[in-house]
Amino acid sequence: MALSLRLSSFSPTLSHKTPLTCLANPIKASLSQTTPQSPKSLQLPQWVSSVRSKSLNFLLSGSLSLALSLTGVGFAEGKVGVNKPELLPKEFTTVIDVAGFLSDGQERRIGQEIDALEKDTGYKLRVLAQNYPDTPGLAIKDFWKVDDNTIVFVADPTFGNILNFNVGASVDLDIPRSFWSRLAGKYGNIFYWKEKGEDASIEAAVMAISACLREPVGANICSEVK
Repeated sequence: MALSLRLSSFSPTLSHKTPLTCLANPIKASLSQTTPQSPKSLQLPQWVSSVRSKSLNFLLSGSLSLALSLTGVGFAEGKVGVNKPELLPKEFTTVIDVAGFLSDGQERRIGQEIDALEKDTGYKLRVLAQNYPDTPGLAIKDFWKVDDNTIVFVADPTFGNILNFNVGASVDLDIPRSFWSRLAGKYGNIFYWKEKGEDASIEAAVMAISACLREPVGANICSEVK
């Protein structure tokens, strides 16, 4: 199961001292240039900055090159970078489904859950459902104004596991990385989404993320994937 992916074109490996890591190989740049304070975290000591630069990697679209995953499995297959702003919706939305996995009702429910989560916690969850290479790709960076409090959830079955995440540095400090790998293992594996459908996998993942981010920060935060 691969959870760590890197974006090419905007943010492959960690460069420019940015807290977000993305999927990629060739060109390097980051999805985030800002560093707002974590909704749950206070001022952090200097050493934390080195931890910040190790946030989760993900497959955003375009330049898909699976880097080393959290499970220790590595993939080196690279794809050509994609940047298609014409595939973005005309108006702002927190859910973009260019793959057609979700019904209108599901998109509304997920959007409502995301809005409530952001209002209650300050965390910004964004969902992109795609089938590479049909995706807006790197164009979502500016469209969503991705920052350190943002989780970009990319649902793409290209590599088998449909759940891929880009976690902002502030989120990464609050939420254990094991949560994302367990989440991908539970709802993203190919057996799950082949049997229940991509839509069921996406909805279940959104609800699990919402439940996790609402838990108080502590030693046992997100110890369970709901």
